[in-house]
Amino acid sequence: QVHLVESGGGLVQAGGSLRLSCAASGRTFSNLVMGWFRQAPGKARDFVAGIHWSSGRTVYADFAKGRFTISRDNAKNTVYLQMNSLKPEDTAVYYCAVEANQYLARRSPEVYDYWGQGTQVTVSS
Repeated sequence: QVHLVESGGGLVQAGGSLRLSCAASGRTFSNLVMGWFRQAPGKARDFVAGIHWSSGRTVYADFAKGRFTISRDNAKNTVYLQMNSLKPEDTAVYYCAVEANQYLARRSPEVYDYWGQGTQVTVSS
């Protein structure tokens, strides 16, 4: 079992920045991907970005490219999502997730094995 705890959400004005953190604990895997997803009220859960833990290889959704950066700290077992130039449409609950035994972050939430509880991000106009 993998336990994920997100933090760093909050209220920010449009154009501002936030950094989300996701601390992982529990079972370890030789290969895993950690991903960030978001879900706005009444909408599907969308892929934001993902990172292969060992290689650092990243994948981004088109809307995240150039504004969001995913990174990880191996020593802290933590993945981060730095979000800049935030827009009101970025308002959502942000979740981190783990897919075990995978080399490249995939965009479908169904393939991920473990999920955090989510952290709310609200961007005001």
